[in-house]
Amino acid sequence: MLELTDVSCSYGPVRAVDGVSLEVSQGSVTAVLGANGAGKTSLLRAVSGLLRARSGQIRFDGRDITRMDAELVVRLGLAHAPEGGGAIAELTVEDNLRLGALWRRDRADLRKALAEVYELFPRLEEHRGLLASLLSGGERQMLSIGRALMGRPRMLLLDEPSLGLAPLLAARIMGVIGDLRARTGLTVLIVEQNASTALAVADRGVVLNVGRVVAEGESAKLAADDQLRRAYLGY
Repeated sequence: MLELTDVSCSYGPVRAVDGVSLEVSQGSVTAVLGANGAGKTSLLRAVSGLLRARSGQIRFDGRDITRMDAELVVRLGLAHAPEGGGAIAELTVEDNLRLGALWRRDRADLRKALAEVYELFPRLEEHRGLLASLLSGGERQMLSIGRALMGRPRMLLLDEPSLGLAPLLAARIMGVIGDLRARTGLTVLIVEQNASTALAVADRGVVLNVGRVVAEGESAKLAADDQLRRAYLGY
């Protein structure tokens, strides 16, 4: 469903992603792992159109999206839930969710999508009229994922969904990811610094270091590689 070929991108003179190639199969969960500064977030931003690739090619479902605007990428069915959530603090939980489907015209399905998000995250329904600024960190992560799901994506990009969360809540978020894949066939590319948590739900993993791929393979094999874990995954 997603194919990156020799993709590089930079912030000014700093090259954040350096010749990365990877494939994500339809219906799979793939984890992108590595320490802070490895290029994980930049890679997701390049895929979703928020950061323009300097070279290489990005294809989504067979279509070249390398230089496509982020708005058009979303309309193709690729949604991005950024690190920290990016919620609009002055809007309520429900208004933030509705923003995720602002471009859609099917009002009946919008209501259905909203009900499904509330089923996944009952806490959001409890706080539907609350300003996003009053949510806890975990609730903001739920809001970010829920807003991305409102557009009925075929693929979801998740950036550090467990960042700053207590272990039980992080496990809950990861459980939702697995449940979505099982129920809907959603394809997921997840960036995580907590490698053990991500590998527990992913089919495959890709390890980045200073913008380059240093290892990739089945999650179980990566988790069992003691040298790799100590050198790059921090556990």
